[in-house]
Amino acid sequence: MKMLLPVVTVLVVLVLAPAGHGVAIGPGWLALSETTKVLLRIAVDVAEMQLGDSKPSPINFNQDLRIMHTIQTLSAEMRESQTAMVDILGQRVHDVIESFGHRNRLVERLEKLYMIVRLVERREASMYQLLRTDTPVEQLTLTQFAQATVDVSKSDSVIELLHNLELLVTGSTQVLLPPGRQDIFSQLNETARSVLCSFGLSPQQLIYVLYESIATTELKGYIMMQFSYMLLKTQGQGNFTVESQARRNELQTRLARTQQLVRNVMNQTSGEYWRCDPDRGAHRENVTYVQFTRLVQGYVENEVDMTTDNTCRETCSHYKYGHEQHQCYKELYCSQQPKCAGRIYDCEYIDSDMWICPAAPGGTRRYEYIEYENGEMRGRKQSCPRGTTKVDSWWRWLFWHCSYCFCYCDDAGRHSDRYVSLRESVSDMEQNRVVTGLRFVKRRQMVHLIVQQGLLLPGGEIANSTLEWVVPKPFTHTDKGVRDGHDYHTLSYDRRAIDLDDVHVPPGYVVTGVQFRVLGARLNLLLRMTEMNFTAGKLVGLDASIWSGSLETERTEIPLKYMDVPTLAPAKSVPMSTQNQYLRFGPTGGRADAAQTTIPFLDAQPVSPVRPTPLAGAGLMYKGVPKYGGFVAPKIMTYNFGAHIQDPTDDWFAAELEARSSAAAGGGSDSG
Repeated sequence: MKMLLPVVTVLVVLVLAPAGHGVAIGPGWLALSETTKVLLRIAVDVAEMQLGDSKPSPINFNQDLRIMHTIQTLSAEMRESQTAMVDILGQRVHDVIESFGHRNRLVERLEKLYMIVRLVERREASMYQLLRTDTPVEQLTLTQFAQATVDVSKSDSVIELLHNLELLVTGSTQVLLPPGRQDIFSQLNETARSVLCSFGLSPQQLIYVLYESIATTELKGYIMMQFSYMLLKTQGQGNFTVESQARRNELQTRLARTQQLVRNVMNQTSGEYWRCDPDRGAHRENVTYVQFTRLVQGYVENEVDMTTDNTCRETCSHYKYGHEQHQCYKELYCSQQPKCAGRIYDCEYIDSDMWICPAAPGGTRRYEYIEYENGEMRGRKQSCPRGTTKVDSWWRWLFWHCSYCFCYCDDAGRHSDRYVSLRESVSDMEQNRVVTGLRFVKRRQMVHLIVQQGLLLPGGEIANSTLEWVVPKPFTHTDKGVRDGHDYHTLSYDRRAIDLDDVHVPPGYVVTGVQFRVLGARLNLLLRMTEMNFTAGKLVGLDASIWSGSLETERTEIPLKYMDVPTLAPAKSVPMSTQNQYLRFGPTGGRADAAQTTIPFLDAQPVSPVRPTPLAGAGLMYKGVPKYGGFVAPKIMTYNFGAHIQDPTDDWFAAELEARSSAAAGGGSDSG
């Protein structure tokens, strides 16, 4: 892990700073987006200007240079819309790796690639400066720019820079790597999988953004080279028809190769994204996590109080399932602690006498710690502001020992937050909104899984300005007309499990809602899926939207016994669940925490990539650190744009030129 920091540092700058002053174009770029069409048609415009006449002719600043102004405007718009993205991701770099020991080949490749991107960007900025009509430049300056751009004898010419870029992308010089893993996308995929939650993007998004950077650099370099040939031709230094055609062929070959590499890797790359834990000490309840409280909690009770006849003829182990506190015998310790008004389970005998440190009233704990006379400790012995209470078992009639037992209380009282909303959280399909993120929130003792929504645009893009969380309407389990099993689910000793599933939507569909249902005795995730017209950026067949989830009943349980409080873990959580597993919410370990805290917690951090995208699925996972209670966390699967990548082939260029020629001929005929 240590060697990955330079990879991340370079990558953060690189993938979110493609050619064009740190521009990251929308996720439909070079698929079917308007940006693609503009850039490619500009490329055709430039080629048409260069190839249209083999004789030197003066440049037309009123007509031909409109192309350069168009791309300059386009770049400025992209810069403005994406500036914040670099800042956001830059803040998360430190989450990836704490330190590193040495460099590796991927780091060096990314640094070299970044250098090329920046050099092309600098040349592009120079070209824009030359095109400013308010500050005309000398012909010599134009000539020098053009020659520096296309001079094959110079290692920093755009021609050579793009050749070197190709070598870095394809990995043609990486002879030590096995075939099929030499290209930069394959190497990046392997790196991204090991730090899945750290980039603010899914690995699939990360690969695609790097591809955008490379493809944008290729296109802009091509436009500069063709523009340079055009300048040189107007100055009578040749017609450069052969050279211009060669650059076009190289562009098409390189883009086609790059796109094929990306498609191959994207098919093997995860679209999953979930959140890393915050730094140790940075957890905040109801901000980074929420928790159920007093669900099944450690509780000290004398066996005499769990009988109706004041006898102690049994032992603690007899009281295993669903007993009650029937009385408070002689107002002993039972009168000094909150009564368990529910059911009592799994009692055990530890020692006859103890010192109990009670927790402050009104909180979620009953005890801070319990210290037994035999040296056994339950919880962490710290200061005890309210003072300890000495609690002693006793003998009755010489042969009955009335023991204090350590049990578990299931009491749905006012201090117990144990309710989960079964109401749906959905995007506004009528307004063409789709789900772009998930998070857990808790309102009035009720846990909700809610969605973030955003406006769907052509090419699968999302309008950043429309992103918003769909705030649930607060309700409580005591509200009039609210029903258990319909509006909410109550966790209890027998009904406290949750399924850990990934739910995927079919190709052509996106997620438009989430909801919990109760399947058997377990909470189970449902997704609403709706068909999407990718090109138009429209949801279709709204009435045909369907809810889907996993019906798997053969599952394995993740045991969570003897665990400590999750937020005390010495390291950040890692995924510890797989498909078709489940877990049960329950108490922390007796020795670690006196069984006072309900685990796992729920990760309440927003799970929404820094680059919003439609979702191809979502799920629930368990993440944690050994010996600590961990978190149930939402995860999302970002939409796979790889299937929409299209090659700007020779046929496309030829068809575009032919269409323009036909249109011009038709126009001339009409006028005649």
